Amino acid sequence: MKSIFTLTAALILGLGIALGGYLGGQGLVKSRLGDRSVSVKGLSEREVKADLALWALRFVATGNELAETQAQVKSNATAVTNFLKSHGFSDDEIELQAPQVTDRLAQAYSSGPVESRFIIAQQIVLRSTDVDKVAAANKDTSELVEQGVVLSNEYGPVRPSYLFTGIAALKPEMIEEATKRAREAAETFAADSGSSLGGIRRAWQGQFEILPRDNTPGTQETEQVAKTVRVVSTIEYLLVD
Repeated sequence: MKSIFTLTAALILGLGIALGGYLGGQGLVKSRLGDRSVSVKGLSEREVKADLALWALRFVATGNELAETQAQVKSNATAVTNFLKSHGFSDDEIELQAPQVTDRLAQAYSSGPVESRFIIAQQIVLRSTDVDKVAAANKDTSELVEQGVVLSNEYGPVRPSYLFTGIAALKPEMIEEATKRAREAAETFAADSGSSLGGIRRAWQGQFEILPRDNTPGTQETEQVAKTVRVVSTIEYLLVD
């Protein structure tokens, strides 16, 4: 009798463990199936045109006599202003900034002979929404060279910067398009895997980028009038059977 009781208890225990393992396994499978997902990216691009141009025309004069150096800078400023007005820009678009005067003999750490005591730098900043007119004027800067005006820049060539300020108006439709393309890619993946597309699990909206339309080596985005606006959205969808 004791042996029968022991055998019965062992059978019941074994069945319980087996049933528990089956149910647990089924629960794990369902959990994993419920967590199945696919992460896709959706791209949206627009070709745009710059709507604002900024052009800092900087010139420098050097000399040992302050009055003469100032006169040279003033002459350069007049030449640059007349050049811009001859290309159709108004006084409201032209800003003459304050000059920067350096007396090299007054510098505490200067050493050696000083060929030119005074260095006066000044710049005129052009701000215009007519980017085509700015681009045309930029091609004619040799006219200033012929008048003895040498444009200089501490950080590189003197070139206009072409900016696009209308990105806020593009954002809603571009985000919608990127999301639509991401869903299309997810639906294709779901169909290929024999599943159906569920809801959105997570989503990340990428940063909007303004890039040069023609991505040639060494080209900066601000140097081109034509640009490309791009955004990439990443969306994770659930997959269901």
